[in-house]
Amino acid sequence: MSNKTDSNVYTVLFAIGMVVVVGALLAFTASSLKERITENKRLEKQQNILYAMGVNENEGNSANFVSTEKAPELFNKYIKKQLVITDGNVEENDKAYLIDVKKEQDKAKSGGERQLPLFVGEKDGKNFYIAPIYGKGLWDAIWAYVAMDENMVVQGAYFDHKGETPGLGANIKERFFMDDFYGEHLLTEAGVFKGINVSKSNADPTNEDKTDHEVDAIAGATITGDGVAAMIKNDLALYVPYFKTLK
Repeated sequence: MSNKTDSNVYTVLFAIGMVVVVGALLAFTASSLKERITENKRLEKQQNILYAMGVNENEGNSANFVSTEKAPELFNKYIKKQLVITDGNVEENDKAYLIDVKKEQDKAKSGGERQLPLFVGEKDGKNFYIAPIYGKGLWDAIWAYVAMDENMVVQGAYFDHKGETPGLGANIKERFFMDDFYGEHLLTEAGVFKGINVSKSNADPTNEDKTDHEVDAIAGATITGDGVAAMIKNDLALYVPYFKTLK
């Protein structure tokens, strides 16, 4: 008589059982870690926002966040308001940092009202307006936090990516690239939004001209650079009506 464990039925039942057990374990793990994952995301966003407005631990050429232990205290110290802009209406909301910019983009594409989070910080007697933006690089998502003054002049930025090429597009999160944006004007002299182009034909490689609306591109990362320029142009332009109210 053949062994029951050699039958196809046993194999199928065993496979189903393993799927159920593994699925249950994964579901339990995800559920038990949900609060920790949410907290880690909150701390990371706070670090990003603080970095953009110059509250960081940079040394030499390295880009370094404040520690996760310090982030909540420093966030409360420097961020004075969290705003949500919806169809021209501005409301304070202390959960603005939890807004998913990608989901808001998708909502707008479907005809819904998009929520725009904006963080108002103050450091050394100066106001900073930090906006999160989201776009597409060569391989996957790219995003940033851009700090501006009331004239939409960039005061700092933090860029990141999900899967750009190491040594090429991934360098958008290196200081030599991010620091180039400091002082760049998003508006023309006439007050028209123009954005910032990431140009491989930039005539100002030392980036001394802050009104040319250009920074130097990263060699070998043209598509990623184009993605950075596009998300700046598409997302930050939406904040222009708010900045006009500051005049």
